[in-house]
Amino acid sequence: MMQRASAKSTGAYAPASAKNRAAESLRRLWKDKVTLVSLLFVLLVIFSALAAPVISPHDPTKGSITNRLKPPFWVEGGDPRFILGTDQQGRDVLSRIIWGGRVSLTVGFVCVAISGAFGTLLGLISGYFGKWVDTLIMRIVDIQSSFPGLLVALTFVMVLGPGMWNLIAALTFNGWMVHARMARSQVLSMRETTMVEAARAIGCPTSRTLFGHIFPNIISPLITTYVLEIARIIGAEATMSFLGYGIQPPQSSWGLMIGEGRVYIAQAWWLVTFPGVAIALTILCLNLVGNWVRTELDPLHRTRH
Repeated sequence: MMQRASAKSTGAYAPASAKNRAAESLRRLWKDKVTLVSLLFVLLVIFSALAAPVISPHDPTKGSITNRLKPPFWVEGGDPRFILGTDQQGRDVLSRIIWGGRVSLTVGFVCVAISGAFGTLLGLISGYFGKWVDTLIMRIVDIQSSFPGLLVALTFVMVLGPGMWNLIAALTFNGWMVHARMARSQVLSMRETTMVEAARAIGCPTSRTLFGHIFPNIISPLITTYVLEIARIIGAEATMSFLGYGIQPPQSSWGLMIGEGRVYIAQAWWLVTFPGVAIALTILCLNLVGNWVRTELDPLHRTRH
């Protein structure tokens, strides 16, 4: 009876503790208005990207010469049908920004998912086994990190040809090193702990030790790295598309919109301003959310904060 009651009380305590931690995090988030607004903006961008076919007011690829270079609706000469104006081909700028966000977020999330998985795996192996394995993997990381990232990506895309999936391959190839270094540094601090030594002593398989004991305890800083890397990849995609080696027409991308609109910047400022604001706000908000995630997942950092 006592054992059963103890089990019930323990089972009731664990979920309650998790709920309390979640409630405390939400309360801290509510007090941090800057992070709250940043998170809401990121969620808005993600929702707009997912619901682009539904909420987009116009087809982003179709234009009309009669609607060419119309200013935003609040400017003299604007048309209420085109809230943010039209581009040099008469296409709706707002619709292209919505669809461009879909492309930019796709590139960011896919690149970080692939490079994060690959880099984290190599970092786990490097930090856990050490010796020549660690030396070999880290020297590869050092060699690849010594080359300018943008130059490597440009070379990669020039060989494969421009396009979204070739751009994803280039940015993925050039972005796994930061995940490997982060995972390795965390494993080095966990490798000699009592928990890992006990797992080795009872004959726990290496795979179970790595993925069942070490990985769950280092996931917090890795999540922060993933969020910050998504922001970096979005900026890199915009740069590549602006240079003409990323997303290609008729697809829409924030960087591509700036690249196409820079010729008309003197007479149509909205072609560059609104995509640039979308890029800047998205990257800024992702960085702020990433810093908040780091604060929440790191108890020591949260205490100092």
